[in-house]
Amino acid sequence: MCAFQGARGLRVDGRCDEQTWAALVEASWNLGDRLLYHRSPNLRGDDIAALQRRLGRLGFDAGRVDGIFGPLTARALDDFQRNIGLPSDGVCGYETIHALQRLGDRIAGPSIAAVREAEQLRRAPRTLAGRRIVVGQLGSLGIVARAVAKALRQAGATVMTLDEPDGSAHAQAANRFGADLYLGLAPTDGSVTIAYYAVPGFESVGGRRLAHLLHDRVAPVLGLADAAPHGMRVPVLRETRMPAVLCELGPVRDVVRSTPKVVLGVVSAVTCWVETPEV
Repeated sequence: MCAFQGARGLRVDGRCDEQTWAALVEASWNLGDRLLYHRSPNLRGDDIAALQRRLGRLGFDAGRVDGIFGPLTARALDDFQRNIGLPSDGVCGYETIHALQRLGDRIAGPSIAAVREAEQLRRAPRTLAGRRIVVGQLGSLGIVARAVAKALRQAGATVMTLDEPDGSAHAQAANRFGADLYLGLAPTDGSVTIAYYAVPGFESVGGRRLAHLLHDRVAPVLGLADAAPHGMRVPVLRETRMPAVLCELGPVRDVVRSTPKVVLGVVSAVTCWVETPEV
């Protein structure tokens, strides 16, 4: 179980919780096992991630490789079908999969979603003024989250704060807000984890950059300079549509006690990120 959780970018605790069970179900689907189409609630699975990777490599913008068949994936599939002369019915069946395999195997390189994110980062203003940032806390770090939000507002950012334990709810609110960045704070009993969204075939360039900046500026404050950032696909990172970072900080008492230094580190990292969002 721990090996599976680690491979899937989940929290490694050996427990088959709701997220792990959902990941097990999603991992059981291979491209071609079922018809794929847009519905509510959205279909999820590894077969959809494979579809998104193939569409993206062919230049059809299916959005992030998140394994969720949402509107962007439906639009990209429709565009692909229309471009190769198939009925544009928005359903990924045998003929569509055959065409994707025939064409996609000839093309290597980054997906259009990764290219688009990098281009958006390059074109964004190099200042915090007017940037839309969501600061979400997922339990016990409300004092720190509010202090971070206040400091970012004083630096000119437009900040939304979220305070609830549901990562999916945070992602939905950040998407509606049209955020340029999501910064999540969650408590942990011991070691620090700084994570960004990454799966096979896609990595958030902006998220990775900010995660490393936060690691350099925040982890030493807590005496955890070796807590290297890494890619994960927990819901709050998977379902956001902008660069997102989740900082799991602890022990909580030490974090709260170090709030002023943590805030300085976070604001410094975010400021550096808006000035140089790519390495």
